[in-house]
Amino acid sequence: MQIKTAIGQDSHRFEEAQSDKQCIIGGVLFDEIPALSGNSDADVVLHAITNAISGITGRNILGKIADDMCRQGITDSREYLKVAVADLAEYEISNLSISIEGKRPKISPRIEAMKETIARLLAVNKTAIGITATTGEGLTAFGRGEGLQAFVILTVIKP
Repeated sequence: MQIKTAIGQDSHRFEEAQSDKQCIIGGVLFDEIPALSGNSDADVVLHAITNAISGITGRNILGKIADDMCRQGITDSREYLKVAVADLAEYEISNLSISIEGKRPKISPRIEAMKETIARLLAVNKTAIGITATTGEGLTAFGRGEGLQAFVILTVIKP
């Protein structure tokens, strides 16, 4: 059996101007706050997971591949994650730990919905996913409410 672990990170500011764009975090709609700024839906959690998978496979999805998809009108981060998951091939996800930093929105009430969405996207049991959230005591721009940051640790196994 082979075991690999990788870390993924992503961060985005909240949009300053009003827009029709929605705030999506971990594949879940948060309609009480402004959208995150980016050329995609800027889902920091799905981006961090995608980056962690890239750390396992060695192929960066966020960058040229995702940029090309954006130019084709594909701005849903679930689509970038699907590309990354396909690269895992014979590896199985053993555990996924997600840490989100931000003052807003309140993450805790939607953790279960996020776990269900992410588990479905990764084809794993939601018990393999842990999600925590912190304000970081306001020490960073994220903790002051200017945006969100997510860190992920991903462990995969190859039976």
